[in-house]
Amino acid sequence: MNKIILLIIPLLLIAGCTSNNTTGNVVNTINVDHLEVIHFHATNQCWSCITVGAYAEQTINNYFSNEIASGLITFKHVNGELSENSELVKKYGVTGSSLFIGVYGKDGSFKAIQDTKVWYKVNNQTDYTNYFKDLINKRLTGDLS
Repeated sequence: MNKIILLIIPLLLIAGCTSNNTTGNVVNTINVDHLEVIHFHATNQCWSCITVGAYAEQTINNYFSNEIASGLITFKHVNGELSENSELVKKYGVTGSSLFIGVYGKDGSFKAIQDTKVWYKVNNQTDYTNYFKDLINKRLTGDLS
């Protein structure tokens, strides 16, 4: 009997029974105050770096104009090599050209989420736009997964 219990405990731990809710799933949501979408880049950018930022900006402007007007979403291009941007680079943990979504919670919390999938979609603007639009909508609902 003791051997069975010793075998079951690790299985329960692996299955996620130590999570903080009753369904066994880890809660990964936030009550969103606003989003900050930032395209971090270097002084000299390759085609892919330019395209990731341009497509992100176009998607935000085309599909989220009301959210921009209300301040719910902001978008900017930031040169991570310039000293005046060093605090923002540290805050987001930037190590190179990247696209981040900063999710600010109504409780004062902050989560910087880098999206790397956009780099694989730069050769198809429609695919990029659909993916990124869905991702922004997901973040607006507070889903951080």
